[in-house]
Amino acid sequence: MFYRENGQFKTSYAADQQIFPVAQDRYAIGLLLAVAFLVIPFVASDYTFQAILIPFVIMSLGALGLNILVGYCGQISLGTAAFMAVGAYAAYNLQARIEGMPLLLALIGGGLIAMVFGVVFGLPSLRIRGLYLAVATLAAQFFVDWLTTRAAWVTNNSSSGSVSARPLEIAGWQIDTPLEKYLLCLAILCVLGLAAKNLVRSAIGREWMAMRDMDVAASVIGIRPVYAKLSAFAVSSFIVGIAGALWGFVHLGAWEPAAFSLDRSLQLLFMIIIGGLGSVVGSIFGAAFFVLLPLLLNHVPHWLGLPLSTATATYLEHMIFGALIVFFLIVEPHGLAKLWATARQKLRVWPFPH
Repeated sequence: MFYRENGQFKTSYAADQQIFPVAQDRYAIGLLLAVAFLVIPFVASDYTFQAILIPFVIMSLGALGLNILVGYCGQISLGTAAFMAVGAYAAYNLQARIEGMPLLLALIGGGLIAMVFGVVFGLPSLRIRGLYLAVATLAAQFFVDWLTTRAAWVTNNSSSGSVSARPLEIAGWQIDTPLEKYLLCLAILCVLGLAAKNLVRSAIGREWMAMRDMDVAASVIGIRPVYAKLSAFAVSSFIVGIAGALWGFVHLGAWEPAAFSLDRSLQLLFMIIIGGLGSVVGSIFGAAFFVLLPLLLNHVPHWLGLPLSTATATYLEHMIFGALIVFFLIVEPHGLAKLWATARQKLRVWPFPH
């Protein structure tokens, strides 16, 4: 079988601790990146970029940020869309109020302001947990909804309440076409995804997982809950804030407060539940599932010659999502990422049953 570790020897600590210890995994990731950056741009249409690939990449980034908080640190959050909104509106105000503000600095600034916002609303996690913490983060959603609709300075005194992003430009590169927008979002996802993967493998990542598994025992062995929990809120909010800025600037172009409603928070939470809690690749699996399933529900009945109205497809989508969430919570709590890891492990020992 091609998926074997025979002859792959580790001769240094760096080789033993690399992200992909199996050479076939490294080749597969390299091939996947080559397809994403070099093949898809030549075969995908503008509609595919706008309706499928760009939302998928941005939602993957948002799910990754939420997974750090919920999956790795075990802190429940129902206000993820609020942090996305803070990142989007902060980046918009930075460009609107500071002449010549570069796009990348505006995105980073939006992420940093969302990080501060997340730390503030993460303070209750030092005293409460579980359902009570979920309600506290839900308060962030309601607060941001109120702020964006009532405070005129947030929308730069827009009479309609909606805002429009400036033309996208990085170092003289005008980002106009859907292909260029896709490459921008994909590059940011790769950079932040690699950073997140290395972060969860570091000492702070182990502290997060210790707090998730048993916070009392983690405190006993010397882990500081204040540092561990608030750092998880900070990193999560930073990534989610950048995802929100990309959602507003790149995908929507112009948006209003309803673009970051509670439905978006629940959607991201369902993504990481189905994709896999405590897994970087699970965030991507969950986002792909949420983007592709509605398309399949809309197209498969037509391919089979079955008449299916848009309303019926929407109802089926909600029913299937709900059923799958219950299924994964009961049968496989670690989601699609665990199924993928199990398949890889079976390939490593095939044809032996163990």
